[in-house]
Amino acid sequence: MSVLAACLVPHPPMIVPEVGGGREKTIQRTIDAYREVMRRIGELKPETVVVASPHSVLYADYFHISPGEGAEGDFSAFGARGGNRYKAVYDRPFAEGLAVAASMEGLAAGGLGERDRELDHGTLVPLHFLNEFYTDYRLVRMSLSGFSVTEHYRLGKCVAQLAEQLDRRTVFIASGDLSHRLKDEGPYSYAPEGPAFDKEIMEIAGSGDFLRLLSMKPDLCQGAGECGYRSLVMLAGALDERRVEAEALSYEGPFGVGYGVAWFVPTERDRDRRFDLLFEEQELAAAAARREGEDAYVRLARLSLESRIEKGKATALPEQVAEKLPEEMLRQKAGVFVSLKKYGQLRGCIGTIQPTERSVALEIWRNAISAGLQDSRFSPVEEEELPYLTYSVDVLRPPESIDSMEQLDVKRYGVIVSSGPRRGLLLPNLEGVDTPEQQVEIALQKAGIGRKEKYKMQRFEVVRHT
Repeated sequence: MSVLAACLVPHPPMIVPEVGGGREKTIQRTIDAYREVMRRIGELKPETVVVASPHSVLYADYFHISPGEGAEGDFSAFGARGGNRYKAVYDRPFAEGLAVAASMEGLAAGGLGERDRELDHGTLVPLHFLNEFYTDYRLVRMSLSGFSVTEHYRLGKCVAQLAEQLDRRTVFIASGDLSHRLKDEGPYSYAPEGPAFDKEIMEIAGSGDFLRLLSMKPDLCQGAGECGYRSLVMLAGALDERRVEAEALSYEGPFGVGYGVAWFVPTERDRDRRFDLLFEEQELAAAAARREGEDAYVRLARLSLESRIEKGKATALPEQVAEKLPEEMLRQKAGVFVSLKKYGQLRGCIGTIQPTERSVALEIWRNAISAGLQDSRFSPVEEEELPYLTYSVDVLRPPESIDSMEQLDVKRYGVIVSSGPRRGLLLPNLEGVDTPEQQVEIALQKAGIGRKEKYKMQRFEVVRHT
C-alpha cells in the first residue's frame, strides 16, 4: 500500500471556533472545503497520516521528524480559553523508518533537536478538522528545512516508498498558508508577488503540474511571504511517478493571507512524472546556456571554484588563463563579491570591501573559492553540484560617506555600516530588499551592531557581472 491521497490545507488558528469566536465564518468556503477533504480522508481509513508543517521544529540543514510515542497541543497561545487539548499518537516505526530512508537518499533527517514537544498550529488545525470525521490513525509530523526544492521533493518520495514497504494505508497532508502579502492591512504590506504567487499555486493545485511547481522562481516565493510552498513540494514528491486526479476546492484571502484547499488522488504509474529529475534536467540545460553567455569576470569565478573542487587543493591563477583576461582585470584593484546560486537560491556569497589582492582577477579567483567552500551559512559545494551553479561577480566602486538613509537607493547603492571595528555590508539590488530601512537593518545585523548604537554609513555602487 502506498499514499492513498493527499491534500493542501491552510492553518489559520482563527478558523477553529474556540479561537475565532465567530470570525471564522468570514472564510466559510475554506471551512467547507476543509471539512470536505477531511471527510474524504475519513472514508479512506488511513493507518498513517503524514503532516508536513512549516511551524514544526525548523532547521536550515535538517528535516526534523517528531520522535517518540506522541505529543499534545492546544490553541491557548492564540487566545483560546478552556478549549480542547489535542493528543496525537505517533507512528513511531514509520517516523524512524523515514529517517533511515532519507539518509539512504543523502538527506539529513531524523528526530534530533526537538526543543518543544507541543504540537504546532500547522499540525493542530488540520487535526482539528480531521478528528471530526476520523481518529483511528497514527501521526507522522515532519518539518520543512532550508534545503533545496528537490530535496523537499525527495523526502516526499521517501514517504511514498516507505508506505509501500510497510504496507501502510497513508495520507499526506501539506499544511501551509499561501501568500501573506495580499493586502496592506494584512500581516505584511501588500506586494504584487502575493496575488501572483497564489494564482500560480492554485492553478497548479487544479492541474497537478508539479514540474511547474518546482520551477517557480524563488524571488516570487520570497516576495509573496508564503509559508506553504515547500509543504506542497513534499506532497508532490509523495505522488512521484503517479498520474494524479487534482482538484482545487477553494481559495480565499480576505485577511491579506491566501488560504487554498486542494485534493489529490494518485492513479496509475507514469515514469514521465518523475519531476525532480525533469526539473534538474531543465536547470542543467539553463545553466549550460547561461555559461555560453558568460563574460570574463563570471567565467573566471566559475573556473576558480571548479578547479579548486576538482583538483582538491588550492591552485594559483594559471598564467595561460591570465593571459586571456581583459587588461582591466589585471591592472584594476577593487573589492569584489562573488555570489553563487543553485536553482535560483543563494548557495554562497563571499567578498571583500576593499581590495586585498594585486588585481581584480586575483580578487575574483580567491573570493569565488571562498564563496563555494567557506560561507558559514552553507555546507561546502560538492563536485556534483558544479554544473547547476550560476555565478555573479560584483566589482565595488569606492564607498562614500553619507549622513542619512535618504541618500540611499536600494537598487543603485549598497551600504556599509560600521561602529568601531565592526562592519557590515549589503550589496545593492537584492531580492526581497525593497527599502533603505531594510537594507541598513540587515547590514547592522551582519555587523552585530544594535539599532540604538551609534554607527556610520557609507554607500557604494557596483558593476555587476552575471
